[in-house]
Formats: sequence, C-alpha cells, structure tokens
Amino acid sequence: MDIRKDFPILLQKNRNKPLVYLDSAATSLTPSIVSESEIKYYNEFGGSVHRSVYELGEKATNAYENSRKNLAKFIGANTSEIIFTKSATESINLVAESWGKDNLKKGDVVLLTDMEHHSNIIPWQMICKKTGSKIHYLKSKKDGTLSLKEYEDALKKNVKIVSITHASNVFGTINPVDEMINLAHKRDIKVLVDACQSAPHMKIDVKKMECDFLAFSGHKMFGPTGVGVLFGKEEILEKMDPYQTGGGIIETVTMESSTWTHVPYRFEPGSPMAAQAIALSDAIDYLSKCFQNDDDLGEYSIEKMKCINGINIYGNPKVKTPIVSFNIDGVHSLDLAYFLDYEGITIRSGHHCCQPLMSALNISSCARASFYFYNNKEEVDFLVDKINKAVKVLK
Repeated sequence: MDIRKDFPILLQKNRNKPLVYLDSAATSLTPSIVSESEIKYYNEFGGSVHRSVYELGEKATNAYENSRKNLAKFIGANTSEIIFTKSATESINLVAESWGKDNLKKGDVVLLTDMEHHSNIIPWQMICKKTGSKIHYLKSKKDGTLSLKEYEDALKKNVKIVSITHASNVFGTINPVDEMINLAHKRDIKVLVDACQSAPHMKIDVKKMECDFLAFSGHKMFGPTGVGVLFGKEEILEKMDPYQTGGGIIETVTMESSTWTHVPYRFEPGSPMAAQAIALSDAIDYLSKCFQNDDDLGEYSIEKMKCINGINIYGNPKVKTPIVSFNIDGVHSLDLAYFLDYEGITIRSGHHCCQPLMSALNISSCARASFYFYNNKEEVDFLVDKINKAVKVLK
C-alpha cells in the first residue's frame, strides 16, 4: 500500500532537497482526506454544534457526534466515555484536577515512571501540591523497559493512581500495560494510560485493557492539531466534577449555583473544536487501513544505525514503536539536526519533553528519528548515509 501520494507535503522541498520527514513522534503529516474534511466543515455546514435547530447546526452536530461514535469504536469504548479535548495534555490535566482533587489527600501516592512526557508529570506535580499527596517514580532499566517486580512492590506504597505511558517517546518501549493495570486493580488503584505514542501504531481496546482513563492526541495519528481524546470509564466520570466550566456543560444555572449535565458533555465547556473533531474521525478511518499494511521500519532502522561509528542508541527493547533516540560521540545532537536539515531530513533534537529521563541517562539532550507509515527503507539508508557525512564534517 503506497500512501505517500496522499500527503501533498511530501511533494515539497526542504532546503531545496526532497523532504525526508522523520519527526512523526512529535507530529505526523496529514493526508489530504483529513485536511479536506476540516475544510468541508467550514464550507458546507459550519453551524454551531449542540446549540442550533436550523439545518446547518443539525448537520454540524450530527457530524461531531458521529465522530465521537467512531472514536469510541476505534478504541472499544462506549460513546458516553469519549471526551473531546484540545490535546492529550489537556486530557491528563482534566483527570489530575477533576479526579485528583476529590480522591487524593496527604500521604497518598501517584505512581509515574521516569520515562513520562512532561505532560504526564507536571499535572500530577500541581495536584500533589494542592492535595498534599506525593509522586513516586519507577525507574527504567538500561534497555528502556520497566521491572514488573519493582512496579508491584511500588504499588504497596499507598498508591491511589498509576499514570503511565503506553509507549515511550524516547525509547519507543511498549510497556506491558495490561499486566500493570491488572496488578494495580488488585489493590483498587486507578490507572491512566498515556497512549499518544501507541495509538498511532497499534490497535487499542480499552475494554480488554481495562484502564480507567486513556489519553491520546489527534496530531500524532494523521489528525488535525488542536484536538485530543480522553477515555474514562463512565462510572468514574459520573462522580467527577468538571475541570473547566462554562456554557454547554450545565443542567441548571441560578445566581447562586449550577448543576452539571451528564457525561461526556459535562467535560466539554464552550463551543467545541468541531472541525478538528470531525476531521479526526476521517484520520482514524485512514489509520485503520494503514494498520492492515504495517511495514514497520523500526527494526530495520536500528540495524542500519548500529553501524554508525560512535553512535549510542538509548534503550533497545524487543517490543517497540519505530523510534530511534541516539547521540554520536563528539557530535552535539543540535548540530546534527541542523546539518541533516540542510540535506532535507527532519529529525528531533533536545530533551523531548523528558528532562527527568535525560537526567537518568546522564545526558542533556539527544537526537531522535521517528518513522511512520509514509516512510520507507530508502529514507533510512539516506539518513544513515547523511549521518556518516555529518560525523566527518562536524567532528
């Protein structure tokens, strides 16, 4: 299945060179069908969602709610358990603030890992300050995996919620979340799964996984920017107050107080990101077809890049997403990224919003190449060739 023709940006030049896009772990490219879907909303039925009885409004509302149904089907959830947010970051903040304020207290523990993205650290730091609870970090092993024995031991320390990445955006590690959730639930501990890096690469079924919450972003999986998704078990969501308030989430409002409508609308105040949510439905339809033709470049890229002189690849788990994070002796990752950019290659350089993990690895930054369905082996070979060239020039 050759999908490259569906991405107009791949026909463009980068620094007057053919574009080799290797930063999909940050933001994937967008196929025409998704951008056209967003434009269609504005051109054909850009009415106000949930607030109008006229035809345009009804069309917009139906498209928006059909997207919710499609997202629910995509991850095996009930429609009432799908909340549209502006990002996975907002989704995690919602859980930390709304669930955390009523369920965390002094002495309670939030269990994270050292491989978490800042978006799955800072919200918990903030709610812990407000509630007097604290964070315990599970440390990753040299190969980028976690010890289930250490995890099980950590659960005994008055943990109330585990918030864990399904797949690391540095190592590419796919964590054994099914087993981790099962161990947590035996102690009546809630689990939030950050699926930003896993949802773009693998099928997820929240009913089989049995997580309590799951968050992911549209822009990492062919979708538009500005839209994310939070799954939450309905019985848990019903007990939570809104994270943000405003129009659209109320049942009644008086001068003195307000009452909330039912879920999921209770957590979607204001005019929703209708165009983006609708286009996200087309993105996941497109992605589902790619799952059936997955040509994983992860193993191929690792084997090719291992041959680069002086390279240090961080983590090497057996089960991973197609991410390679690395440094090269004597070459700063930022210099390498600049050099490759002038060859038409886009890679990431920095701490990847994982400063605690960088500290654990005793580095300040690293380079990262991340591959997606539109990449191919020729681009991997081209990358390796240009890195070798960079090493000769920059050392």
